[in-house]
This record gives sequence, C-alpha cells and structure tokens, in this order.
Amino acid sequence: MVEQTNLYAQQFVAQHPGSFLAKPGGWTPVSAAEMRTFWGLVLHMGLVKKPSARHYWSGDVLYQTPLYSMAMARTRFEAIRKCLHYANNAACPPRGDPAYDRLYKIRPIIDHFGAAFAQAYVPGREVAVDESLVAFKGRLIFRQYIPSKRARYGVKLYKICESTSGYTYKFRVYEGRDSRIQPPECPPTLGVSGKLVWDLVHPLLDKGYHLYVDNFYTSIPLFQALSARSTFACGTVRKNHRGLPTHPLQVPIPRGETRALTSDNLLLVRYKDKRDVLMLTTIHGNGITPVSVRGTAATVLKPDCIVDYNRYMGGVDLSDQVLTPYNAMRKTRAWYKKVAVYLVQVAMYNAFVLSRCAGSTETFLQFYEAVLKDLIFSDRERAGRSTSGIGGARVVPGQHFPGVVPHTGKKGRSQKKCRVCRKRGIQKYTTTQCDTCPDHPGLCIDGCFREYHTSMEY
Repeated sequence: MVEQTNLYAQQFVAQHPGSFLAKPGGWTPVSAAEMRTFWGLVLHMGLVKKPSARHYWSGDVLYQTPLYSMAMARTRFEAIRKCLHYANNAACPPRGDPAYDRLYKIRPIIDHFGAAFAQAYVPGREVAVDESLVAFKGRLIFRQYIPSKRARYGVKLYKICESTSGYTYKFRVYEGRDSRIQPPECPPTLGVSGKLVWDLVHPLLDKGYHLYVDNFYTSIPLFQALSARSTFACGTVRKNHRGLPTHPLQVPIPRGETRALTSDNLLLVRYKDKRDVLMLTTIHGNGITPVSVRGTAATVLKPDCIVDYNRYMGGVDLSDQVLTPYNAMRKTRAWYKKVAVYLVQVAMYNAFVLSRCAGSTETFLQFYEAVLKDLIFSDRERAGRSTSGIGGARVVPGQHFPGVVPHTGKKGRSQKKCRVCRKRGIQKYTTTQCDTCPDHPGLCIDGCFREYHTSMEY
C-alpha cells in the first residue's frame, strides 16, 4: 500500500501540476507508520458515525472528536485517501488485451487476503457457500442487483465460510457474466454456478466436508461430482430443476408430511410446510427430528436435512451481521476503495475468530477496539510522542498555566496573535501564551485564557 500510494501520488502530480498535491508541502511520501494510522482512523469511522469525513476534524461541540486531529491532520488524511492505491495504473493491460483484469486495481489485496485466510485456519466440517454484497450505486459494468440484500446494488462476492463461526475461508469477487471461470479439476458437466462452488471448495475436496448451498447453486451434477471427491452437500432445490421427477412433486400432500426419493447416493426430500420445501442432499438419510414451535410448547417433525440446513447455512450471513454495525465504508466514486475496506473488515472478523480459538474471551467490539488502538497509537508510543489528545487536553481544568512569549532576539517584546480574539474577528497581539498546550497559543490574560480552556469552540 505504501509503495503503490507513493507511486500514484508521483503520477498524479506529474499529470496535474495545478492540483493541491503539486503545491509545496502538498504531498510528502507516506510511511508505513502513517499508513497504519490512516487505516486505524478509517476503521474507527465504523465505530463513530458522522455525516462526512470532514466532520471528524470539526471543532464544533456537536462533532468534536479529539482523536482525529491528534493522530493526523485532516489535509494529510484526505491526501492519503485520494492517493490510496494497491497496483500500478501504468502497468494495467488495456481493454481488449487477453491479460486485461477488471479487478486489477485491487488484485494484490485480493490475492493477499485469499492466501492468508486459507493458510491461517482450517475450518470445521460444516461449511456454506453464499453471496455478500458491497454497496455501490455508481457506474460499474459488473454491478449487481440483489433484492434480498439490504444494499441491493453493489459489488458481489462469493464466499465459503465455516458455518459455526462465520470464518471466511475463501472468496471470489464477481467480475461479470462474460468472465470465464476455469477451476482446477472441474468436471465438464458443471454449469457456471457449479463451477463457482467447485472453485471455492476445491482446497477442501477429499477431506469429508459437508457443504450447504441454496437453490442457486444446487444441481445434481454438482452434488454427484462432489460426492465422488468425498465432499457431501445439502441444499434447497427448485421444482423445475433439470433431472428431477415431475409427477411425485405434483401430487398434493398434507401439511407436516414428508416424501422422499432416492437415486444412488442422492436423496430428494419434499416437506410440506406453508408451501413445499424441496431439499437435495448426499449427507442425510430419510430421518426426521422433532422441532419446537416458536412461542408454543408444541413440536413438529421435520426432516434431518432441513434441520441441519437451517443450522449450518448461515455462516456467510453471520460474519456480515457482526460487521454491519461497524461498517467503515463511506460514499465514494471509486468502487475498489469500498471493496478494499470491506475485505480489511472481513480480515478483522477472521482475526477475531482466530483469537477466540486461541482462548480469548473478548467480544468482537473489544477486539476491534484493541486493534484500532494498536494501529493508531503503537507507532506514536514507540516514537516517544504523547498520546494525550490535543483537543481533549485543552479543556481539562487546573492543568494550564500562562507564560510569557519567548524572546526571538529582536528589539522589543515578542508577541503572538490572541487565538480567542482572532476567532471573534479581532486582530490583537499579546505577550502571554499557554505554556501547557502543545502548540503554545497566544492568549490575552484578561478573559481569553479562561475562555479558551473552558469552551469547546476552539
């Protein structure tokens, strides 16, 4: 991130010599410590919601948050955010080139997290495949509309997650209908949805995993191919799915009844609830389980495959549900910046799952806060800089003492503009300053000193 951000800043300044970044002091190369602080502030915006990014540096009593001005200047934050890059634009293959990649701008971060997620953790036996959506309403050739998602419009990701914890083991960003998916060892009988599942589950083949999918992915060829590789699957299926018998599915059955058909290792289960529920599975037998009815003492009998599907299908939604209250993405025209923030937050949740496996009893919020403190403050503490907020320390009573403006060597007494008078539109000089405040502001001793250290307006 540091290397590519500095490279893009150089390219931008060369192409836009009249921009604010090209002015003296407009841009200085970002360091790794600054980048960690920047990401700490970006992720912290998911905890403290404000109308716009600039409100985090506001001095207004309604919005004041001293952490931000203490950690980084607003202009510096905006400069890094504008130049934030993950790949060299100059090296991107042109459209029409066989090597052209629609995800080129974030391909390095996709590859990094894709490898790290799979290397850091071995998921439990039950895993689920489903979609997540990163909200984005701008113009984008592979933008998706999913009415079942809260955001509806955005960039779609296919994910395979551990069902019990929600750990994201592998993911794939949707690139458009014309993208070619060629997963390794994929049977030629599989369609596009089957290839997506095969690509995600391929590292887990031949290990006895149980896979849960919805009716978008469920197919007879996929389940048979997975079963041949010792990976068993269960999912809902549509009535008009190719290969299913038609007559048994049209015969009416009373509510609460179950019918089942078998073929080789496949089991088709039809359960009548408010409407027909069809399940295709290679995991379960034709067993039934009593399930309590919510709000009553009654129980109903449901097929084992439906009970387990309801229990294990929510792995993908679990991580998204935990992250939603802390969503750090802000409105932007650059789709790849939103996807990058989403992937960083998914990595945050995965790290939380690892910490719980290591014996931690922290909640996700406590873990999130600990990571942010380390990102924002650790480099500052190593450098010996104070972590007490400038704005927060300014209004602490009993800790500020007036002093004389140091002599500069010129004739006469040294003076500074009074900070409070300047706020009122009055140009007044004073020989008194606050020796305790980090920036030693000039303040008139007769009232301005008290007002500056007791009001949140400054």
